[in-house]
Amino acid sequence: MTAAILCLLLAGPVLLVAGSPVYKSDNGTVPLVLWHGMGDSCCNPLSMGAIKKMIEEDIAGIYVLSLMIGKNVIEDTENGFFSDVNEQVSTVCSQLAQDPKLKGGYNAMGFSQGAQFLRAVAQRCPSPPMKNLISIGGQHQGVYGLPRCPGESSHICDMIRKALNNGAYTDLMQKHLVQAQYWHDPLNDDLYKKHSRFLADINQERAVNETYKKNLQLLEKFIMVKFLQDTVVDPVDTEWFGFLKTGQAKETETLQDSVLYKEDRLGLAAMDKAGKLVFLASAGDHLQFTREWFNANLLPYLR
Repeated sequence: MTAAILCLLLAGPVLLVAGSPVYKSDNGTVPLVLWHGMGDSCCNPLSMGAIKKMIEEDIAGIYVLSLMIGKNVIEDTENGFFSDVNEQVSTVCSQLAQDPKLKGGYNAMGFSQGAQFLRAVAQRCPSPPMKNLISIGGQHQGVYGLPRCPGESSHICDMIRKALNNGAYTDLMQKHLVQAQYWHDPLNDDLYKKHSRFLADINQERAVNETYKKNLQLLEKFIMVKFLQDTVVDPVDTEWFGFLKTGQAKETETLQDSVLYKEDRLGLAAMDKAGKLVFLASAGDHLQFTREWFNANLLPYLR
């Protein structure tokens, strides 16, 4: 099939032409769980549906579960904006535990915000076991800005920006606006650490939860993909677990320079030393890559 550019912006679909999936009964392949990004849904045939089909074509017999958060596609899309992320993670944990096809373990692939949500699953719910976690443009240290979401004329994103600027760390925003739950303000570090209900918890900002640390280190590989021309995620370093230095909003630091790594609060330093962290780069904008790039760089972790 001719190479196609996969373009799944934070709130936009991926366009991919794919043929009929090759699906067989279980033949020893490792199942795969997908979690989509903001503004998308589990089953859009032009986005996550196309990704699912592409993987099924390349790995015959694989079981691919594309998570639906809600009772239907509309609810799934809305829940990418307006819901409690901790409740979403809990719901997904229950869904995975009840799926007999996953009982032997699975690989996970998260797109944009779906990546940090799946990391929360790995840290909180080790059964069934997650083997490899692939983060495609995930924001693991959160974001401090929404430069394109999905476009400057979007009324939804204008509303989100206004809400975040007016008080990302209020109880209302932290329970009902998804983007507020991974909003990381380096100028108000104490406020962030005290009131962030999701991100500060999974990143061990208030205290070290040894269970989170132990569970994350059970991963065989934690693969993080950064998009070098990303115009959506701010700062882009968050896709490799870096972020802005505390107290200002210009200079960034790498994961390896962070307190999180130096104190090994999440086990990432130990994982890095053991060769479990993989840092990949794509030259394109947010979630833009070719099928050839995907097959060469990510498919080996799914087989």
